[in-house]
Amino acid sequence: MKKFLEEFKAFAMRGNVMDLAVGVIVGGAFGSITTSLIDDIIMPVVGIFVSEASFADLHLHIGGAEITYGNFIQAVLNFVILAFVVFCMVKAVNQLHRTPAQAAPPPPPEPSNEELLLREIRDLLKEKQ
Repeated sequence: MKKFLEEFKAFAMRGNVMDLAVGVIVGGAFGSITTSLIDDIIMPVVGIFVSEASFADLHLHIGGAEITYGNFIQAVLNFVILAFVVFCMVKAVNQLHRTPAQAAPPPPPEPSNEELLLREIRDLLKEKQ
C-alpha cells in the first residue's frame, strides 16, 4: 500500500498533471465568462431579430410532444462562440512564443583564412593534373 501511495504521489506531482489541473480550473472559470457573454450580451441582440429572449424559448408542438429545438440552437451557438474565442487565444499565445530565430535561419559563417588558403591549394593541385 505504501508503494502504491508513493507512485500516486509521484504521478500527481508531475508537471503535466499540475498543468492539466490548472487548465481545468481556468477552463471552468472561462466557461462561465463565455456563458455570461452569450446570455447577457449576444442573445439580447439576437433576440431583437428572433423576437424571443433566447433561443431556448423556441419550441414546436407536434401532437402532445413539445420539441424544444431552440435549446439545440443555443448549444450550437455557445459551442461556436467558445471555439472561436479559444482559437483566438491559442493563436495569440502561439505568436508570443514564436522566436525571431524561427523567422529566418542565420546566414552561414564566413570561411576562415585557413579554409580560403586550403581551397586555393586544392584548386592549384587540380589545375596541375
